[in-house]
Amino acid sequence: MKKILLSGLLFLSVLSLSACSSTTAPEAANPAVQSKTFTTGAIPDQDPEKLQRLYSKLSKYLEAELKVPVVYKPVTDYTAAVTAFKVGDLDMVWFGGLTGVQARLQVPGAEAIAQRDIDSQFHSVFIANKKSGIQPIQDLKGLTALKGHSFTFGSESSTSGRLMPQYFLQQAGVKLEGDFKGQAGFSKNHDATIELVTAGTYDAGVLNEQVWQKRLKEGKVDLNKVEVIWRSPAFFDYHWVMNPSVKERFGADFPQKVQAALMKLDPKVPEQKEILELFGAAKFVPTKNENYATIEKVGREIGKIK
Repeated sequence: MKKILLSGLLFLSVLSLSACSSTTAPEAANPAVQSKTFTTGAIPDQDPEKLQRLYSKLSKYLEAELKVPVVYKPVTDYTAAVTAFKVGDLDMVWFGGLTGVQARLQVPGAEAIAQRDIDSQFHSVFIANKKSGIQPIQDLKGLTALKGHSFTFGSESSTSGRLMPQYFLQQAGVKLEGDFKGQAGFSKNHDATIELVTAGTYDAGVLNEQVWQKRLKEGKVDLNKVEVIWRSPAFFDYHWVMNPSVKERFGADFPQKVQAALMKLDPKVPEQKEILELFGAAKFVPTKNENYATIEKVGREIGKIK
């Protein structure tokens, strides 16, 4: 009886091992069929709760379109977004113009694949607290009116909240050291810039025009206390940048698949319309690395790109 039981157990063990071998062997032999996750990120240019809502919805959409798991991984600041992309923790990141250039220069083969319809003609807006006495500015030279006033940028690595505004200030002959009242501030994001200028912590500041327009529409700007004093000339800004490592894990044509999925977002489909509205765009359009050559040039001129 013991021999029969022993034989039975041995037979079952062999069957079990065979079954395991048949299901795991293909994966072991071909790593390409193993479970993979496409990880996205974004520069934290707005309130974290707003970003979480936006990118959670986008991740769900991309997962359905690409047929791979997609997750959004938040980062603490602009520099962290560039670093995470460089080391491969993030496969695709929504960068501003400057951070996108910084990231691509550190990751050979990285590609700018898509931008919003508004990003080829992007603007910064300079705002002022109404008690500051600063009047609306008519042209670039008028930025000299900011001399002697306290002033804040957004993040130190923001294109619309620091890089291009600093460039325009320099063109007007306004120096960061000595021309402002105290040191120029860095609020960390566009929403914080609005809050600080509204509160009078700073006489004036500068931010992304699209965020300003969104907050106006939401009724979150007190126009009794703060106003736009100047709108900058246009420049290229936000865009999606793809890490070349995705080609090894998802296939050589994966960047094109992601680009097509972004182009496919349709304002006639309610769920997709919400994503586009959260991005402040009517649609996504293709872009390429060459579009940000001016951003790189200005970045080098002011020392943000070595």
